[in-house]
Amino acid sequence: MRHSTKATSQDYPVEVAPYDTDSRYRRVHLKGVGWVPLEREEFEPRVHQEFPWLNLDDPRQVHWDDRPWEWPPWHPGEA
Repeated sequence: MRHSTKATSQDYPVEVAPYDTDSRYRRVHLKGVGWVPLEREEFEPRVHQEFPWLNLDDPRQVHWDDRPWEWPPWHPGEA
C-alpha cells in the first residue's frame, strides 16, 4: 500500500494520505502516533480519541492529500 510520508508546509495534527482504490482503508497520520490504516467508520472515533478538541472540518487541523472524506468502496465479505 502506498502512502504519503512527505512533510507538509504546516504541522497538522492529522494528515490523510492519498485515496487508494486497492484498499478499503485510508492511511492517516496522527501526530505523536504515526501512520495508521483506518476505515471510514473508524476515522472520526480514532481521531477524537487522540485529539478530543479537534475540528475535523478545519483544514488547518486536518490535511487531506486528495478526495476529502472519501474512502474506496468496500462491501462486507470482500477481502
